Amino acid sequence: MNVVAWTLGFLRPYRRQTAAIVALSIVEVGLAALAPWPLKLIVDHVLIGLPFPDALTALTPSAIAGSAVALLIAVVLAGLLVQIAGEVVRMVHTQMQVHVAQRVVYTLRGALLSHLQALPLRHHLLTPTADSVYRLDADAHCVDDLIIGGVFPLLMAGLKLGVMFTVLLYVDLTLALLSLVVAPLLYVCLRFYSRTMVDRAERVKALESTLIERAFEILSSVAAVKSFARERHELGRFARSGDDSMRARLILTWQESLFSLAVTAITLAGTALVLVVGGTHVLEGTLTIGSLLVVIAYLAAVYDPLSAIAHSTGSLQQAVASARRVRGIFELTPETLDDPAGLDASGIAGHVRFDAVSFGYDEPRRVLDSISFEARLGEMVAVVGLTGAGKTTIANLIPRLFEPSAGRVLVDDVDVARYRLTSLREQIAVVPQQPVLFAGTIADNIRYGRLDASDADVEAAAKDAHVHNFVTRLPEGYQTHVGEGGRTFSGGERQRIGLARALLKAAPILILDEPTSAVDAISEGAIFDTLRRLRASHTTIVIAHRLSTIRDATRILVLDDGRLIAQGPHDDLIRTCALYRQMCARLSVGESLDEEVTVDQLLRATS
Repeated sequence: MNVVAWTLGFLRPYRRQTAAIVALSIVEVGLAALAPWPLKLIVDHVLIGLPFPDALTALTPSAIAGSAVALLIAVVLAGLLVQIAGEVVRMVHTQMQVHVAQRVVYTLRGALLSHLQALPLRHHLLTPTADSVYRLDADAHCVDDLIIGGVFPLLMAGLKLGVMFTVLLYVDLTLALLSLVVAPLLYVCLRFYSRTMVDRAERVKALESTLIERAFEILSSVAAVKSFARERHELGRFARSGDDSMRARLILTWQESLFSLAVTAITLAGTALVLVVGGTHVLEGTLTIGSLLVVIAYLAAVYDPLSAIAHSTGSLQQAVASARRVRGIFELTPETLDDPAGLDASGIAGHVRFDAVSFGYDEPRRVLDSISFEARLGEMVAVVGLTGAGKTTIANLIPRLFEPSAGRVLVDDVDVARYRLTSLREQIAVVPQQPVLFAGTIADNIRYGRLDASDADVEAAAKDAHVHNFVTRLPEGYQTHVGEGGRTFSGGERQRIGLARALLKAAPILILDEPTSAVDAISEGAIFDTLRRLRASHTTIVIAHRLSTIRDATRILVLDDGRLIAQGPHDDLIRTCALYRQMCARLSVGESLDEEVTVDQLLRATS
């Protein structure tokens, strides 16, 4: 129930529309209450010939009252008008419901996407992307399903029940009381089935999310699948996930069908009981046939929505399960992007300092262990080490993509935790090893670094990143459309576009994670010429494996299993750090890490 109340909270901005829907519901119920009475008048007073009620006699013109045919036509027309009016009100009512529900779904999706973006990077690393997309797409419809398919129909059924029961009390007290016999049975049935159906529906949602995750993984890695000829293997994995999802769905559907059968049987039994007792009253002369028809019509008007809800209970339970999943996301603590108490980072010089920083994704294993170093404006600091040493983690801690487990990361001698997060990240430009390209043009992707940049600025950044010549050779130049993830471009081309994006941002702190790993030697030389020229206005931190990058650095940090074992210029580290010497031996003269290469040999080879 708390989940339903939480979902209904999204209706608050639409109070007026909701009030109008309630008003239309009342009008619709009123017209539905009038609908059976023309039939009673036709049967009892036109066909059988019983006297017309005094109130209606006074309102009926004498020309019509004197002719049975004219009276029949008048009553039929009146009934027709009531039915048409009811349909018009129902149409407007439905349209308003759908309009409000769709607006609420749109609002919920926007809020959910905003919250997902604000969650720490750790959440996105641990949660499959397909699961988040499934919640954003399918689960966000929980509001629509609960409002249109559950709450509003239940309110309508309750309102109808109240009105119809009041009229039934007037028509026949015994039949009115008999019509309520089904209520406790329906309640017991609903309580019995709803206990297990919500849990089963939630399991189905989780399995279907896993199935989507499997498909997403296969399609996003289709090149690897094809190159290893693993289509059958992946199809088998997908089929196994599909079998689990299908079995869970079939079990849930079977339970829904049993519940629907039980509710239908109860309402049919209630209708049959009322029909038997009402028929007895007609035979005894205490009730007219027309009045019995009114009672049956009223029962249908009350039981039909209850049966419809019973038939759709499965979807309602799934909506509750979806609402739980969506609410679970909102309960996760997001990053505070714009804390009013935070400092504004605009205007910083870019002096970066790590003060005994440790970090671990989970305890007790530490990715970084008490790291201390600094990088000043105008310096290029290279971070080297074997795979898994923690190089990329250092880069992620500066813009607070992760929070250190211990120690402090400082920018201009201020703990980065004290800066407003958006303000801090605006002063940092990052070039990942595999830059992400978005749907749009090449110009749009470069302009992502600074959204208000002019075409001239975009072109200048492209030239600095040595991508301009490549772009101008394309038929549409900078307006060339980028396919999904930039797959139609080579790795080097994507890297250079990513570098152009970062250079266009012109942030004081520039973080490069293997920025030229897929670039040819000539382009790499041109790019580093640019970086040397721009170095004075940036604090540059480079994660590197290539000697050309390492040798150019002001200072080199050597990491080993999360610990900073040495730092200094290239020549000094060749002489003092065994691990660095071994790495350079492998990179420069092709020797393995275990083979000894003299210091002089390395200095000559890397000079």
